[in-house]
Amino acid sequence: MTEKLNGLRILLVEDEAMISMLFEDMLIDSGAAVVGPASSVATALKMISTEQIDGALLDVNLGGEQSFAVADALIERNIPFVFVTGYGGAGVRDRYPEAPTLQKPFVTEDLQRALQQLATAART
Repeated sequence: MTEKLNGLRILLVEDEAMISMLFEDMLIDSGAAVVGPASSVATALKMISTEQIDGALLDVNLGGEQSFAVADALIERNIPFVFVTGYGGAGVRDRYPEAPTLQKPFVTEDLQRALQQLATAART
């Protein structure tokens, strides 16, 4: 997996500090450059418009605010992303049926699999 993430700039959109640090560590260990983290929709949207981004990890709930506007902005720019949610994927699947979803809590292997999907999508 490491080679596939080398050189990719991954936007991290996550409002929980501990989870954000875990994602950052795994992304960096996998050779990716981390953009962010963004803990709000407004910050994420600004980063999307000002930073070069190859993919994103996108928490669905950011302090009570849903991040669907961020997903829409990523789709508009053809930037692949993986939703991360602790609330189940039903609401996400209804709105974004093709979007991969990582369910919290997750094990390392699940995160690695999600990152692999993201890297493959970013490289195509």
